[in-house]
Parts: sequence; C-alpha cells; structure tokens
Amino acid sequence: MATTWRRRVDGADWQAVTADMNEFGGALTSELLTPTECAALIALYADDRLFRATVDMARHRYGRGEYRYFDRPCPHPIDELKHALYPRLLAIARDWWAKLGREAPWPDTLDEWLDLCHRAGQTKSTALLLKYGPGDWNALHRDLYGDLVFPLQVVINLSAPAVTHTGGEFLLVEQRPRAQSRGTASTLPQGHGYVFTTRERPVRSTRGWSAVQVRHGVSVVRSGQRYTLGLIFHDAA
Repeated sequence: MATTWRRRVDGADWQAVTADMNEFGGALTSELLTPTECAALIALYADDRLFRATVDMARHRYGRGEYRYFDRPCPHPIDELKHALYPRLLAIARDWWAKLGREAPWPDTLDEWLDLCHRAGQTKSTALLLKYGPGDWNALHRDLYGDLVFPLQVVINLSAPAVTHTGGEFLLVEQRPRAQSRGTASTLPQGHGYVFTTRERPVRSTRGWSAVQVRHGVSVVRSGQRYTLGLIFHDAA
C-alpha cells in the first residue's frame, strides 16, 4: 500500500508545484485521495476513540467550526501520505532555507525528523480533521505547536465544492516588508492536496532574499458541509 501513496504523490507535477510555491506560497497537487477514500475519512469524524482532542473554534475565537486531532496510531492512510509527501516537501524546504542563508535542520526521512520533535518534548500527533457547516470559517493563523517547525504542510479537501458545499475557499495572506498584505483564495477540488507554507517563505528583495510571514485560513462556508484533512509534519508539545 505504501507504493500506492508514493505513486500518487510522485504523479503530481512537482516542477509546477515548486514554481507555484516559490511564487505564491501555495500549490495544488494532483488527486491524492479518491472520492471513496474521502468519504471513509469523513466517516471517522464521529468515532471518539480515534482522537486525542476536539477544538470548538468559536470558543477559542479561532473562527467558527470544529476540528479534531487524531491520536496515535493514525488511521490509514494518514501516515502513508505523510511519508510519501515528506521527501518532495523537503527539497522545497531546504531550497528556501538556503536562499535565506539558514542551515536546514530537517533530516532525510520523516521518522528521523519526528524523532527530533519527540526528543524536544513535541510528542502529540498533529494530523487533524476539520468540519465546517453553514456560516463557519477559520481565522488566519499558523500551525506551529513548538520550537521545531517544518515549513510546509498539506491540506486535502474531503468534500466536493459546489456539490456538498459552497464557499469555504482556502486563504493565504502574506505580509511583505514595507508593503500591504497580499492574499490568495483557492477552491480545492475533492481529494486533491494543497501544499502551503507553515510560517514564512523567501521572497526576492533588493538586498537578496527576505523572509515573508504567511498565515492561512478558510473563508465562510455559505452552504453545506466541508471536511478537510490536515497533514502537519511536526508534532506538538
């Protein structure tokens, strides 16, 4: 089965993904999950045994809606997807840090990186399912969770836009030095991955490269239900 997820991930046009990441800080991949697989993951949301925490977004002023963090072991195919994606994301991350004149701290494999997170006290799983209904939204934020941060993450829309829901576009907003914020809004097809920057990314400036701060969120869902799988490549303290 690991070969299946590796084949799907490798089937994306990573040259185009890399170009979009460098230009916009976010990029759509090819289909990573079939509609049947998306439905199976949505069905897991009701199983309390699978999750370590549930967050009411309105209560914490994060927006409106709800999300749940998976406990370990994460259900299939979450870990398989993360292991397949990590090498592709790592190449982009290392290139970004080289542009910024920084030493990249991330080892060659996801297991090695997560071991570093765990030794630093970041031991909690960060894979999550998010659920939005009419009027729900996600405030602009960054998923950091501790000192050790992987600079890219992936969301997969498990619902079908214009079929199961309207609205709920994925938002990226970046603050460039001495300039107004720039935002992008993307409609994510069902089952496709969307790679985006966790905290910052390099942008060319008159003095070379500068780190631009980036936050992400979700616009208001106008009708229906929208479920999303979030894949974060560092664990939480």
